[in-house]
Amino acid sequence: MDGFGQSKLTSVLSLFASGSTLVCCALPALLVALGAGAALSSLVSAVPQLVWLSEHKVGLFIGVAVMLALSGFMQWRARSLPCPVDPALAAACTRTRKFSNRVYLFSLSIYLVGAWFAFIAPLIGQE
Repeated sequence: MDGFGQSKLTSVLSLFASGSTLVCCALPALLVALGAGAALSSLVSAVPQLVWLSEHKVGLFIGVAVMLALSGFMQWRARSLPCPVDPALAAACTRTRKFSNRVYLFSLSIYLVGAWFAFIAPLIGQE
């Protein structure tokens, strides 16, 4: 797999990993804020792994941060790789590179939202 293919793969994997931070921390906070505590209770009873994710949120966020850092490094490394000479392939290469960057930035924003609800919002609520 070439460097560009690796960066695309790591971007998609970081998207899925950062999505777990939303499920762990932001989704429960949103449901409680909307007054849907019963829905959260039903969700936890249907998917008890959510409790495990919440209990291990520090490790989860560290793991996702490592994946995002790896993905960012691969994006940075792939930014200067040459695209094919064929105009159609070059256009596809450019489109895919832009899409991969967007996926990475979206993953990063999901991670930051999850981190806000997991670590910062509870501190604000205590004051």
